[in-house]
Amino acid sequence: MTESVDQAALQRAAGMVLEQAKRQGATASEAGVSHSTGLSVNVRHGDVETLEYNNDTSLGLTVYFGDSKASASTSDLSEQAIKDAVTAACGIAKHTEADESAGLADKALMARDFPDLSTYHPWGVTAEEAIELATECEQAGFDVDARISNSEGGSVSSHQGERIYANSHGFMGTSTGTRHSVSCTLISEDSKGMQRDYWYDLARDAKDLASAKSIGQRAAENTLSRLNPQTVATGNYPVVFAADIAPSLFGQFISAIRGGALYRQSSFLIDHLGRQIFPEFMHIHEQPHLIKGLGSATFDSEGVATTPRDIIRGGVLQGYVLDSYSARKLNMTTTGNAGGVHNLTVEHSDMSFETMLKQMGTGVLVTETMGMGVNIVTGDYSQGAAGFWVEDGEIQHAVDEFTIAGNLRDMFMGIQAVADNIETRGSTRTGAVWLENMMVAS
Repeated sequence: MTESVDQAALQRAAGMVLEQAKRQGATASEAGVSHSTGLSVNVRHGDVETLEYNNDTSLGLTVYFGDSKASASTSDLSEQAIKDAVTAACGIAKHTEADESAGLADKALMARDFPDLSTYHPWGVTAEEAIELATECEQAGFDVDARISNSEGGSVSSHQGERIYANSHGFMGTSTGTRHSVSCTLISEDSKGMQRDYWYDLARDAKDLASAKSIGQRAAENTLSRLNPQTVATGNYPVVFAADIAPSLFGQFISAIRGGALYRQSSFLIDHLGRQIFPEFMHIHEQPHLIKGLGSATFDSEGVATTPRDIIRGGVLQGYVLDSYSARKLNMTTTGNAGGVHNLTVEHSDMSFETMLKQMGTGVLVTETMGMGVNIVTGDYSQGAAGFWVEDGEIQHAVDEFTIAGNLRDMFMGIQAVADNIETRGSTRTGAVWLENMMVAS
């Protein structure tokens, strides 16, 4: 499935926004214009359950009249529709309250270099080929063991898109991206009940995806491993977050150092710049220019150039995560993070996952978390979880429906090691994480 994107049409639309805004008296303006296409298919028991195709275009714009601003959007890129959207935004802006922190990011910070980060790899997969792959993935899972009794399906998706960002500083930048995935969710059953689990792969380039067969087999193995879960006595134990869920732990850290949480005084890490919040061996940094990285970008959503930077070095907080608005609120400078972080990388401890479990000895391996029990204001953490009981460094049995609790301050400082089994299927790259101690309750 491929479809060419008319980059010139997107650029013209962005240019029209800036021209119209200037004509209507705006002191500054910006526009984001995007076009995306995608194909998604889900096959269950060999039958096609869903087949979806999307072809979407959108334009979002913001105009500024001094320190007052307003926004509008449209999916129609015709000249009249764009003029109407600008007119609507200008009419609103003239009546909005001034905010001295509002405005475009500083002109001097705009990106000037646009290296090819290899983020755009259209996949010429047809609907028929996607169905065949999804079927192969699901069937490979069924073939592993007779205890795989049901399925939520094998899935294949392919999406590609292009976005133009332009502003009245004279900046116009293009970002393109593709994301392709294959996944499978299965249900296993024995005399003691049923369990569900899954596996997937995700990449910019379809050539980098694991085979559909191997993904289905891994989904089956994961599902089978969860059969016959047992309980664990409530108490304090060492905990390992598996590599594929460890990014959620660092996601809480990023949430706590975002500018919005900081200037609203709603983070437990207020005024922690330059202070130690992780062990000395921890190094967390952004790598925005990784080739084929899922979080790679040469500029953020305000046109600010992205640069590699340390966020944690020696366990000490080196910088926050700011866009231009929150930076002004804090009397600081944007860190080029409008729209999020770019390939957050947690350096590992040169330790394999197997060695990590052996060194931990006895504790809990968490492979899934559930719920919304994290308070960024206080750092209190409480999540439903599932995983495995580890004893003498070996996985003994599955553990289902338990709770893990602690405080993020203690959890961050209690990190013992990061394994080298790096998870790359997202914009946070980390291995499994071993925490010294958490409350585990059945």
